[in-house]
Amino acid sequence: MARLRLRDIAPRGLYARTLLLLLVPVLLILSLMTWYYYSSHVAEVNRKLGQAIARDAGLIRAACQNPDYTENDHARIQFQIETYFTCDAANSATSESALRTEFPYAHTLKAEMAGRLGEPLFIGLSRGDARVHIRFPTRQGTGEIIIDRKRAFMINSHIFIVWVIGFSLLMVGLAIGFLNQQVRSILRLSEAARAFGRGRDLPDFRPSGATEIRDAARALIDMKQRLTAFADQRTAMLAGVSHDLRTPLTRLKLALAMMEETDDIRAAKSDLDDMAMMLDEYLAFARGEEGDEAILFDLGPMVREVAASFGPHIPVAGPSRVMVTGRPLALKRAVTNLLSNAVKYASSARVMLVDGPHWAEVAVDDDGPGIAAERREEAFRPFSRLDEARSQNASGSGLGLTLARDTARAHGGDIRLSSSPLGGLRAVLRVPNEAR
Repeated sequence: MARLRLRDIAPRGLYARTLLLLLVPVLLILSLMTWYYYSSHVAEVNRKLGQAIARDAGLIRAACQNPDYTENDHARIQFQIETYFTCDAANSATSESALRTEFPYAHTLKAEMAGRLGEPLFIGLSRGDARVHIRFPTRQGTGEIIIDRKRAFMINSHIFIVWVIGFSLLMVGLAIGFLNQQVRSILRLSEAARAFGRGRDLPDFRPSGATEIRDAARALIDMKQRLTAFADQRTAMLAGVSHDLRTPLTRLKLALAMMEETDDIRAAKSDLDDMAMMLDEYLAFARGEEGDEAILFDLGPMVREVAASFGPHIPVAGPSRVMVTGRPLALKRAVTNLLSNAVKYASSARVMLVDGPHWAEVAVDDDGPGIAAERREEAFRPFSRLDEARSQNASGSGLGLTLARDTARAHGGDIRLSSSPLGGLRAVLRVPNEAR
């Protein structure tokens, strides 16, 4: 039986979690205050009001029961308690059917009245909810007391709840505004980290938000500057080494060109060409990316152009238009490296384009010997040469897949190797589809 954990039912996002932590206590406190206010304070006030009315009603009934009761006594009592009453309600203009017997706190008033006047007892509220009618038996017949509803019940208790809700909403609004500010800073930091990881700059990015978020943003900017400086230094160093090595290579090529053409001379020329190609690849690996700016472009025509450069025998399937944001030259080199490997180690190859909702993919299939599953990750190591059927008698520096993966990851994607439906190797280059 799986154990239920809080994180399994809690929201995933920081904004939703913080908002939940804010709203739950506010709603809980508001509910408890409302319950206490109505079950304790309001109920007690209404009980006291009912007791006061019951005392007045007892005085009125006693007067009505007195044989010497006169109209002067009636006027005096009515003036003293500011309540309209009659000792005989037989001719009352309001019938019991026109009164509501079910209304809030009616049971409290009835209980207090019954304690003073006994039963039977009738209590009703006029249709306009303005007056309370209390009828009880007297010597003359049925006595009736008509009082203002405000004297019987606490009718403005809802104002308290309105104020509490109003202030709670104000506090929640202020908290949400503050939370939006903090979350916006975190999202900007995340966006900057993603852009920096893909080799793009956000010139308007500035540290903002709480102190901890600002420190993280400054650390990210400092890390990017250090990495950029390191990459520039490495590129400059290897560019210098490449330049220094090209000079003797050029002299050797010139010397060999002036010699008589023999098998040894042809082999030496081939070795020099391989060395020149390796220097170019080392320099490309040091640079990591081609230096072009990231733009929104159509990946479809570029892939078809690369496939056509290897000959008409490489079909390209998939949509004709695949819009992505990235460095066109870097991605073109990555696709070229994948196709170059496929053509080098197989007799046939094909390319498939996929335009997904979040990712664009370029899948290169071949019918070559492939790579064993346990050695596929090793193929991405720099200068790695797999001494199997796939690398026998093949020239190169072992940087093709390494450069292609570096390019894919610099764009926020990756390259995956798997078995191909053609029987060989499938290499899938995946980059984010940000055009949507």
